[in-house]
Amino acid sequence: MKNFLLFFTLFVLGVTLSAQDKLKMIFVGDIMGHGPQIESAAIEANKLYDYSPCFQFLKPLLEQSDLAIGNLELTLPGKPPYTGYPTFKSPDELPLALRAAGFDLLVTANNHSNDGGLIGVQNTIKTLEKNGFYQTGTFIDSSHRAALYPLIVYKGNFKLAFLNYTYGTNGIPNHKPSVVNLIDEKAIKADIDAAKAHKPDAIITVVHWGDEYQLAENERQRALAQKMLSWGSTMVIGAHPHVVQPIKNYPLQEADGSTRNGLVVYSMGNFISAQTKTYTDIGLMVEIELEKKNGGQESAVSSQPSAISSPQTVISKVEYIPVYRYIYRPAAGKPVYMTVPVAAFENGEMQAQQPMPETTRAAMKQSADVIRKNLTQHGAIERKVSAKEITIPTEK
Repeated sequence: MKNFLLFFTLFVLGVTLSAQDKLKMIFVGDIMGHGPQIESAAIEANKLYDYSPCFQFLKPLLEQSDLAIGNLELTLPGKPPYTGYPTFKSPDELPLALRAAGFDLLVTANNHSNDGGLIGVQNTIKTLEKNGFYQTGTFIDSSHRAALYPLIVYKGNFKLAFLNYTYGTNGIPNHKPSVVNLIDEKAIKADIDAAKAHKPDAIITVVHWGDEYQLAENERQRALAQKMLSWGSTMVIGAHPHVVQPIKNYPLQEADGSTRNGLVVYSMGNFISAQTKTYTDIGLMVEIELEKKNGGQESAVSSQPSAISSPQTVISKVEYIPVYRYIYRPAAGKPVYMTVPVAAFENGEMQAQQPMPETTRAAMKQSADVIRKNLTQHGAIERKVSAKEITIPTEK
């Protein structure tokens, strides 16, 4: 009888373990705060702002994910003056709108981290924390970094480790005691080793790097990416160039002889900005699915409990969604900066809900097709978003 109960228990356990747990993440590129964006969002200058229209057509997509991650390339000083380039200081209503749109985690190590001085670094962290975000890359002080880095995030049945670094801070030194993570290979390897000690299902390294406005990654990016993958990163997600760069897979040989694919997204371009240079109005949302596959399904019905092996976490799906920074200019009132999925807008399906001039649609599609071609030649797959998927219900 005992043997039967043991067999039955292990059989049920085997069935449970054979279920393939999945986690869907969405990554987006540079969230900028140029002067025209600040003016557009102002209801009462220096007092009240509304950024919710910026993300209304992406909220349905972000809400489909288990975890939505963005690169916040600005500071939140908590008080005016609010400024755009070259020192980005935005009002606190921006992260409020990002949270309402569905973002969960914002990385803050970038070349504009120090734009707002010590108050900018520290208040950005505190404001994001107050609004319920996970955050990493910059820190109140060294003790704060020691306590919370690597950032460990639990979501469903997954345990994830996040790391974040920038190539520099535009020559503005760190304002002590705050800390901004800089790219330093020795430090990154040590941080990846520290992350591995937590035994996460995935290590996600987000890096601010590369040459601005270049549609291809440079050799330094390739070399660093492959090092970080070899040290243990599951994926490397890039930002900074303000244009889209390739998505690539690199086969890696593990110490036990097995192989895995290391994913690198070199640059997702801008998510939202007021930049006007070629291709800076096109960015990506990158959907990445992690899946736990049970390697011990057969052994789970064995008479030996120790024979049950741990599930293996793999990257099971990678798809990109091209997005476009659209400046809607109503007949009356101020321009509205918003980000929209290209596929749902390029054929005019959204005209009734959100007008877009035909010339703008044509320019958007032309730029998006250049990006699509660049991505497709490296094997990246687009997820086509339909108008139905993002239609905002009308209030009755």
